[in-house]
Amino acid sequence: MTIWLSTGLIFTFIAIAFILIKWGNIKCIGVTPVKTFTFIAILFTSGLDVGLIMFPLTEFAGYADLATSPEYAFTNPLAIEFGFWAFLIWGFYFLTCFYFCVIEPRVKFFELPLIKLINNVVIIGTCAFTAYLLLTNLPWYMPELGDGETIVGSFYLIVFTVICAAVYSSTSIYYVRILSLATTWAFIGLIVVMWAGAFLGEGSSVGEFATTLGLIGGYFGNIHQFVLPLNDYHEFYLFWWFAWSIMIGQFTSRFVGGLRTYQVLAAMLVIPSIPIAAWFAVLYYYSVNSIDTTGFYNLAMVIVGVTFVVNSLDSLVRLYTDNLNIGVEKIGKVKYLIGNVVALSLLTLLFKLDFLQIQWVGAVVIGLFFTCFGYILLKKFSVVRAIDSSPSANKIDFNKIDLLK
Repeated sequence: MTIWLSTGLIFTFIAIAFILIKWGNIKCIGVTPVKTFTFIAILFTSGLDVGLIMFPLTEFAGYADLATSPEYAFTNPLAIEFGFWAFLIWGFYFLTCFYFCVIEPRVKFFELPLIKLINNVVIIGTCAFTAYLLLTNLPWYMPELGDGETIVGSFYLIVFTVICAAVYSSTSIYYVRILSLATTWAFIGLIVVMWAGAFLGEGSSVGEFATTLGLIGGYFGNIHQFVLPLNDYHEFYLFWWFAWSIMIGQFTSRFVGGLRTYQVLAAMLVIPSIPIAAWFAVLYYYSVNSIDTTGFYNLAMVIVGVTFVVNSLDSLVRLYTDNLNIGVEKIGKVKYLIGNVVALSLLTLLFKLDFLQIQWVGAVVIGLFFTCFGYILLKKFSVVRAIDSSPSANKIDFNKIDLLK
């Protein structure tokens, strides 16, 4: 699996470089273009899940344990966490977003029946994994409902409610956009509240935040270390990002509103990384200074984490139901709601039983990357070579765009 993953990573970064060289200055316009802030909000909230909120506090100590994991010795735990979640890794989303915005409309590889089936199985499986992550992390963040380790009935009810909310939200793109913007502001609010609790109290100062944030420079000074997997845990993260990459690119490509290719890459790498860096720096300060987060802070993190899950799931449910032509208009609202809730709930339980692994899903996505490349070389090489713009059918009239429509 390591060789397969490493090959996929090398291919991905070479493909990104090629796109920048050949199409770096063309305007990317999706089928439903929106203004840049809305596009970034949709990208950020759809492209991340509950792990961003709930994982770091449980992981910093592991990255600092060099006796167990000496491969992390080249930099500090905050830089490691940032490298697993931000900047370079968002190039995966850029590659697929550009492909679905500019190339796929001419190639139509993902409209081939077998490929469409595999792609939608990947999307549905990853949706369930997102719900599973929420389920498995709730005991740590809400020990008041249990013993801090065991998954109890209340946690299943919370996750089931989240799945229901996400499926309902997916019935209208209006809800998806509203929730994306609301989740973005909720996350910013969480950062501000926890930042104030850490750096405005007695015994601390704003200068300590700057010092902590500066540790992220350890990532940029060692960025080459993150190109290939460091260990099995890094492999897990990388397969996870691959699993998300096609569906997030397919979904967000709809909303690109005229940015040039290099600007899309810069926006995807830099803009999401800024709040992620601030958030991780705050959490790292809590971790190294043993500041208690139980009670209000944990509850606030759970609430924002839940909104991330709802926001991720509604986007993906909307995507695979559109792909499979089983949207509300086609099968009716009741069948749509019941069918998706049941399917996602059952698949979440399969992840809980270790019957499914996200690494398998990521490996399938890498296979789709290679298969798509081969298909272009054999069947569509001249068509792709001739591309010099976004599809002519995609047009922008921002005077008619309502951000919440």
